[in-house]
Amino acid sequence: MKAMSKTKERMLRVDQAGEYGATRIYAGQLAVMGSRAPHSAEVASMASQEAEHQAKFDAMIAERGVRPTLLQPVWSAAGYVLGAATALIGPEAAMACTAAIETEIDRHYTEQLEELGDEDPELGATIRKFRDEEREHRDAALAAGAEKAPAYPVLFNAIRLGCRVAIKLSERI
Repeated sequence: MKAMSKTKERMLRVDQAGEYGATRIYAGQLAVMGSRAPHSAEVASMASQEAEHQAKFDAMIAERGVRPTLLQPVWSAAGYVLGAATALIGPEAAMACTAAIETEIDRHYTEQLEELGDEDPELGATIRKFRDEEREHRDAALAAGAEKAPAYPVLFNAIRLGCRVAIKLSERI
């Protein structure tokens, strides 16, 4: 096994944590929304794709000997609560949560790609593919009425801030 740079270790650690957190957010939303609520089919589809992303990053951190974040139990609970809480507010709030997170993840993955350059083609291709899929999630959430959520600007920006904090913590811990 080839030694990885600290930068790439951090990238894999935080990306795996983020995809895990996304699966937990969608689990919380689906627990509240069930299968009949508005947008539940979109949420279930996005949840399935996030599970695929997580599985890929799980495999990459195992193959490359990268330690996952120690905060995973925190992200499990926090993600589920965030998902359930936004779904309890309503279907548009659940979509606002997705729009906020995917906006931040688009920024995050784009920064990673710029930092990575051509250094690791496999990791770069994975991040690029997932970034493009996260953009699709964001666009779908906006099309589904995310901006109609109660107090949308406050909700959107609070979730983005929480996402930025989670990224910084997961890179290192």
